[in-house]
Amino acid sequence: MNQATREVSPLDLSSCDKEPIRCPGSIQPHGFLLCLSDQLSLLQASDNLATHTGVAAELAVGQPLAAVIGNEAARVLASELHSGKIGTRPSYLGTINLANGAGFDVLGHGYDSLLLLEFEASERGAQADFRHLFPLVSEFLLALPSAVSVEAMSDLAARQIRSLTGFGRVMVYQFDQDGNGHVMAECRADGYPSYLGQRFPASDIPRQARELYVVNRIRLIQDADYTPARLVPETNPLSGRPNDLSFAALRSVSPVHLQYMRNMNTLASMSISLMLKGQLWGLVSCHNAAPCPLAFDKRSACEQLGQILSLSIESRENAAQLQFRLDVRRVMVSMLAGLTNGADFIDNMSSVFPGLLKFARAGGVAIVVDERVISYGEAPSHEQIGDLVAWLNVHNHDDLFHTDKLSAQYAPAADFTHNASGLLAMRISRIHRHYLLWFRAEVVHTVDWAGNPHAKDAGRSAQLTPRTSFATWRETIHGTSAPWHNGEIELALEFRTALLGIALERAEQMAELAAELGRSNKELEAFSYSVSHDVGARLRHIVCSSDLLMTSAADSDGATRQRFLANIKDSARLAGKLVDDLLSFSQMGRAALRPVAVNIADLVKGCIDKLSADVGERNLEWQVGELPGVRADPAFL
Repeated sequence: MNQATREVSPLDLSSCDKEPIRCPGSIQPHGFLLCLSDQLSLLQASDNLATHTGVAAELAVGQPLAAVIGNEAARVLASELHSGKIGTRPSYLGTINLANGAGFDVLGHGYDSLLLLEFEASERGAQADFRHLFPLVSEFLLALPSAVSVEAMSDLAARQIRSLTGFGRVMVYQFDQDGNGHVMAECRADGYPSYLGQRFPASDIPRQARELYVVNRIRLIQDADYTPARLVPETNPLSGRPNDLSFAALRSVSPVHLQYMRNMNTLASMSISLMLKGQLWGLVSCHNAAPCPLAFDKRSACEQLGQILSLSIESRENAAQLQFRLDVRRVMVSMLAGLTNGADFIDNMSSVFPGLLKFARAGGVAIVVDERVISYGEAPSHEQIGDLVAWLNVHNHDDLFHTDKLSAQYAPAADFTHNASGLLAMRISRIHRHYLLWFRAEVVHTVDWAGNPHAKDAGRSAQLTPRTSFATWRETIHGTSAPWHNGEIELALEFRTALLGIALERAEQMAELAAELGRSNKELEAFSYSVSHDVGARLRHIVCSSDLLMTSAADSDGATRQRFLANIKDSARLAGKLVDDLLSFSQMGRAALRPVAVNIADLVKGCIDKLSADVGERNLEWQVGELPGVRADPAFL
């Protein structure tokens, strides 16, 4: 629904990111600020001091604290300030009454070499009583376990905070990966427009404001129509620089934001940071159509509720992520078991394609090994995949690349957004073009914005002005996929490590096999030499005896010829038996051995006898020592 807006003059700013929001030089005027030295003399004061105390800021500077707020009030605060409990974050020092009878809650903190005291008007009397707030926190703690989702927990917090503060609308929103705020819970009074389910663009909260939300977890703007109260003097006398008011509750805020509030028909607001694991996860944003004072005790209770909500969300998300990682790891372990079966990497990977899709919740997957591409499921063409990998090889040097808007980074992907708007690319080798790619299809969806985030006010391009309409504006988003889960990214890196481990183990196995083959080749060479020697010796006996038989055929007696023929027959028989034994050994292996007790001395004597034919006229003396008995197969020996 459209909302009424005011006509305002352009603000003298050109960029939110350049605005010095930590050092505005002023405070909100519903209280006053005093900057003290360690001796509790005034070094600076806000220029609205006279309105609250009757003492002009210019006259107060240089005076002791008691001269400004009275002796009794100064005595109470001095006791707290000298207790050693003052830190960089504001702490409650007490509720005091000035000499004029006005009551103030006093907050104090140390920053930039100064003691900063903030006095907020209070109607509670001399001392605040926070006991009535404890049951509210306890009630919230008791109700949280029954909330079934983060949205339900956020709804409980919105209701509790609205009940405590009286704000007309309380929203809880989460920042998405682009910094846009998605409203997931809302509690509002009649007449306040609803923003539930809508998104506020990231540009609504500039960078330095987000950084400040991290260090200072709560911020109140009591009246957006206020006139800032400036500091006197303008700079810190000790440093000569503008005062850093990052932690000051009264810190003045950006005039751009004040105009933003007025455009939204909001005159009071409070923001509570929701921090998860040190990161700004979201905000509790409270709005009111009229000015709305809120005492420190209630703000503190709201900040505590925000901290409890943050811890509860973190615990719930941790449990969900743990379960998600367990489910994905089961798929990964199953795949890794299948990858150890074969020797070929691509064949192994392609055998677990269904598991790869399930692992990354993807629609398509592809393996690229140099110029070879194998794909499965809904994936781009092989030519498109090859071009994509060539782009990745040049523009991405990380082990893992992921995006849910591929065409925004790689323009040619616009041709295949229907099946590859999202990409998770794993580089397997840093030397070769080896990649594992997962693809996610386009998810066309609509986003309801609280006002058109792309609209520009005519004639105001040179000046920064917040948008003037928060009417629902619907946008259809194309070219994006479902985002990649942090658990998927982490486990993909773990999967890559496991793949490299398998490859390393396979390389070690191949190296060991090569070494074994080398040893076997050497043994084979020795064995071949032994065989050729033994068979050759038998054949030489046959040739030698045949020659002798032929040359002595005419003049030798029958006994000599018979001896030559016997040698020929014996050598041929032994050669044949050696060949038969070798054939038997090669076919039957070591199981064919028939070991028995063997007398090595007899075996050597037999060998010497067989060599006698080769001795001829040479005079050989054999020296054979004492030899042991062995258990072996005599034939193979």
